[in-house]
Amino acid sequence: MNFKDQINNVFELKKTPKRIISLVPSQTELLVDLGLENCIVGVTKFCVHPKNIRKTTTVVGGTKTIHIDKIKALKPDIILCNKEENTKEIVEICQKIAPTHVSDIYTINDSIEVIKQYGAIFSKQKEAQNLVLKLHAILEDFNQFIKNKPTLKVIYFIWKNPWMIAGNTTFINYLLALNNFKNVYENLPRYPEITIENLKESDLILLSSEPYPFKDKHIVEIKKYAKNAKIILVDGEYFSWYGSRLLKAFDYFKELRKRM
Repeated sequence: MNFKDQINNVFELKKTPKRIISLVPSQTELLVDLGLENCIVGVTKFCVHPKNIRKTTTVVGGTKTIHIDKIKALKPDIILCNKEENTKEIVEICQKIAPTHVSDIYTINDSIEVIKQYGAIFSKQKEAQNLVLKLHAILEDFNQFIKNKPTLKVIYFIWKNPWMIAGNTTFINYLLALNNFKNVYENLPRYPEITIENLKESDLILLSSEPYPFKDKHIVEIKKYAKNAKIILVDGEYFSWYGSRLLKAFDYFKELRKRM
């Protein structure tokens, strides 16, 4: 049977894959929540949910660097990638080893599409549909919660040295908008570098826990240049992980808004 991924690559599967390598942390968690944990044979060093997954599988590298020989030795039936998380070179290498699915996610609808695609690929349609229904219900509830909350001007930091923020055409920017947060750097694409001394005016500055692990000391450092903004640390997984992590994200967003 032929399948098409989110960047329109078509690949063939003669049977339901039983040996899966996931090179995307959030998609590893999704596989587990679809009941596929026993089929996962390889993950990245950043696949931290569930906590035991790196002990029960083989770590084949990171999201930007992989051990090709380890991947080949695992004889995967399928390899799961993401356009942003993995490089084009990694995808091309994986395609020579096994059928390779590449996700490309900017919105909730993109996330839902991946859940459904995994349901079809791994014969987990019922489980996928249950996740989608739960996500729709949670999102509807959150939309009611957030609709009358004031819009806040926000900066979302993802890195230090150089200072980098989330701009437009990112999943983070999409989730900020759902939270009634106006990204003051949404005129810039992707993850631009900025000059900390010339920060735009904002109501709120969010310092993510990943990929750079911001700490309290960074609040003090940034406060010198943003005296009028409230600066808080946030769990980056809830702002950047798609898939089943979204089922927990909106309760987190509610608590975050209450802290305002």
